[in-house]
Amino acid sequence: MKIIVPMAGRGSRLRPHTLTVPKPLIPVAGQPIVHRLVKDIAKVIDQPIEEIAFILGDPAFFGDDVVESLTTLANDLGAKASIYRQDQPLGTGHAIMSAKPSLSGPAVVAYADTLIRADFNLDADADAVIWVKQVERPEAFGVVKLNERNEIVELVEKPKEFVSDLAVIGIYYFKDIAVLKDELQHVLDNNIIHGGEYQINDGIKGMMAKGKVFKTGTVDEWMDCGNKPVTVETNGKMLGFLQADGEENLVSPNVVLNNSKIIEPCFIGDHVTLTNTTVGPNVSIGNNTSIENSTVKNTIISNFSTIKNANLDDAMIGNYVEFDGNFTTISIGDYSVLK
Repeated sequence: MKIIVPMAGRGSRLRPHTLTVPKPLIPVAGQPIVHRLVKDIAKVIDQPIEEIAFILGDPAFFGDDVVESLTTLANDLGAKASIYRQDQPLGTGHAIMSAKPSLSGPAVVAYADTLIRADFNLDADADAVIWVKQVERPEAFGVVKLNERNEIVELVEKPKEFVSDLAVIGIYYFKDIAVLKDELQHVLDNNIIHGGEYQINDGIKGMMAKGKVFKTGTVDEWMDCGNKPVTVETNGKMLGFLQADGEENLVSPNVVLNNSKIIEPCFIGDHVTLTNTTVGPNVSIGNNTSIENSTVKNTIISNFSTIKNANLDDAMIGNYVEFDGNFTTISIGDYSVLK
């Protein structure tokens, strides 16, 4: 089994945090989004992972440190890491085709801006599986249309009239991804464009037209990381799941507590100092961060930051930030100073 991870986007909706850190490497519950996603997929697939192909963007932004992080991630799962570059932002189909040498055999394609809780059951009778989640407002999503055999017969983007309430979440399984590769090559060769981009959906529609059987897979939880509010919400949900799973080491043993307390669930990294501070619930704090005279809940704080005199709720703070103030719901990027 292979995992194909397109992650070349710049994450503009999560700015200012993605001005300096690629969105898939933004930490949620103490780990980068892409690390959590890949580990969760590897765990629930219950098959050996032989290769993980990462499709990155501009090397000036997705640099050597990103490549090293992703290579370590793959190796830790016993898989080979393959690194590809999408030289232009030309859509989901174009991104997948940037990894053309890896497009053979059984594979999962997973876009690195979402997290899930699921049990994957790969239907042996299906040529492909598209994972979906029931949603309240299907008109805001891409949804699947099913026939009487519960096979997917159509993909509809943001339907104006009701088609179904099963939204596509961006995770796919292909029994042989070479079939998708052939269809996407047809899309590229014939310049089939929607919204100015080459889309994976057009490759999937080509497979359906040739009789390939698509089934749905369902997830228990689909957690978006597209912008700051939903990323903070996802952080809290993930911390709750990890606590329920009995996850150990969410709070580093070397946290220094000076007249402070921690209300779980929280993730707190190494060499964090809390002074006259209450942290939690639903807080993630990166390494080497100091917080003083503050109350912090429902918040993500990255590494090497200093927080004083704060009352934070629904906040997101980057790396190397100095913040001293009374604002509550804030979003501060890396290397910012507010005093």
